[in-house]
Amino acid sequence: MDIKDLVIEQRNFFKTNETKDIKTRIKTIKSIENWIINNENLIIDALKKDLNKHETESYMCEIGLVLSELRYQLRHIKKWAKDKKVPTPLAQFYGVSYESYEPYGVVLIMAPWNYPFMLSLEPTIGAIAAGNTVIIKPSAYAPNVSSVIKKMIDETCEKKYVAVVEGGRDKNTELLEQRFDYILFTGSVTVGKLVMEKSSKYLTPVTLELGGKSPCIVDDRKHIKLATKRIAFGKFLNAGQTCVAPDYLLIREELKEEFISCMKETITELFGESPIDNEQLVKIINEKHFNRLTSLLENQKIVLGGNTNSDTLKISPTVVDDITSDNPLMQEEIFGPILPIVTYKDLDEAIEFISNRDKPLAFYIFSSSKSVQNKLLKSCSFGGGCINDTIIHLATSNLGFGGVGNSGMGSYHGKKSFDTFSHTRSIVKKATWIDLPLRYYPYNSLKEKLIRLFVK
Repeated sequence: MDIKDLVIEQRNFFKTNETKDIKTRIKTIKSIENWIINNENLIIDALKKDLNKHETESYMCEIGLVLSELRYQLRHIKKWAKDKKVPTPLAQFYGVSYESYEPYGVVLIMAPWNYPFMLSLEPTIGAIAAGNTVIIKPSAYAPNVSSVIKKMIDETCEKKYVAVVEGGRDKNTELLEQRFDYILFTGSVTVGKLVMEKSSKYLTPVTLELGGKSPCIVDDRKHIKLATKRIAFGKFLNAGQTCVAPDYLLIREELKEEFISCMKETITELFGESPIDNEQLVKIINEKHFNRLTSLLENQKIVLGGNTNSDTLKISPTVVDDITSDNPLMQEEIFGPILPIVTYKDLDEAIEFISNRDKPLAFYIFSSSKSVQNKLLKSCSFGGGCINDTIIHLATSNLGFGGVGNSGMGSYHGKKSFDTFSHTRSIVKKATWIDLPLRYYPYNSLKEKLIRLFVK
């Protein structure tokens, strides 16, 4: 079906109000849940083909998270969708005030390739739960997962309700020329700006989940071995192709050598003596990104890893030392298994280094000191983060996920998803058996005194 016609068909279906029926929303989400459970192997196989993800990683980071979010929505949707009563001012006697939630209409979900299943489905589930129709645009860089998503949606939903549009940039361009009621985009800052520019034509609200250079601060040596393990997990998961991966390490100068020694042991424990030969190592998505990453390693002081294989598109977990602010590794989000090390002498120096850059999507603190933790949290702006761990803050439906400034705008997950894809209407319902005369002409001093009393 032509994209323009698809949008029109979904808009017409939305006007029937069928998607606003709670039973319809629940039935649709449950159908998707059952499909995922019954076709888990198809999803795992597709993720293996596109990214070489091990089935455990595929379930932990994609399928399991989608099912968890989906079930969270199902448990709470009835409660969230109810009108919410709020206090009514005495001046509006007698009246009842409440907030009412209505879906926006036709929603576009534009997903990336790094977690192609999760980042397509999690926002889609939220948009359905809120009562919208949805068009999903998976990434063409993950064609096998894109095909599975299309198969799933075709078998569980009518196109007029939820549809998948496959293809490359030409389809993205065509989609962005249409009038949507809401757009959620996950991807690069450059494309995010384009999405915002295109959406402005129709004043379409957007949620942008972008990225940036997320810092990881190590400020003391207590539990430093555990710190390296948790940092390695967050950085090298999915071959570093994670928007909330620690992008660079900021470490107190006197801790650097001990950290590198511990990280060497950690990488060996996790990936073996020759990580590049580890069958579970996720590959770089394509040759273009592989070449970009290998070029960043040129003329660098590599203290760990640095091995590459152009045939398998794999890069071993790599740590680079002696990094300054003008190093090529500090000019853009790395989005690969390369961890640059930047040292500092005191915490104020680290804070200044972070504050001189765009606000990051994620922020990680490794310190046993509450005063250090609080100072960093108070001084630095970021989307979300962890203290003494990495990336796990996005794995719960009880916390919203989103960026700030250059790393994005808006958030979703759990209740935040329902709120994001719903317009909150403010309504006052007045009684007709009484009508206070204070607001009506003619005004006098008595009315003014009473008005002043009421609006205190």
